[in-house]
Amino acid sequence: MDITLLIIQAIIFIFPAYCANAIPVLAGGGTKIDFGKNFIDGKRLFGNNKTFRGFLFGWIIGLSVGLAEYYFIPSHILPLSILFAVFTPFGALLGDLTAAFLKRRLDIVPGGMLPIIDQLDFVVGAIIFSIPLSIISWEIAITTLLLTPPIHLFTNICAYKLKLKKHPW
Repeated sequence: MDITLLIIQAIIFIFPAYCANAIPVLAGGGTKIDFGKNFIDGKRLFGNNKTFRGFLFGWIIGLSVGLAEYYFIPSHILPLSILFAVFTPFGALLGDLTAAFLKRRLDIVPGGMLPIIDQLDFVVGAIIFSIPLSIISWEIAITTLLLTPPIHLFTNICAYKLKLKKHPW
């Protein structure tokens, strides 16, 4: 397989998830997804950084990007669908919530760092939710997993320098 095409396919595939993952930083706030409640271990379920507004806006923007890709990306490059636009950003956001749940169990404060998990949680969620759609190969999935950490680090450093995030990770 042509490596350039593989990288293009990986970026097209994951871009709605990237957008869904980034938007809560800008549009979050409001009611917490866990309503401030604790899990059976006495620790918060997700923490203060996970809100309904951030989740909803993240999903809407990811959905919009996915729909734009569906309409404008030729199917011979990547066979996208409307279900791709719906489920991939949703999976990304659930992957991020899963990591927040894990981080609370490990006593990592909201915004605290958990290397590798912080960079790939939303990607794994997007990949899992795309599996039933049969739109990506294992090569695209692996390429996406390899490309994301440096992209994620770069975008987070930019968001930190723009004072959109408290930490550069």
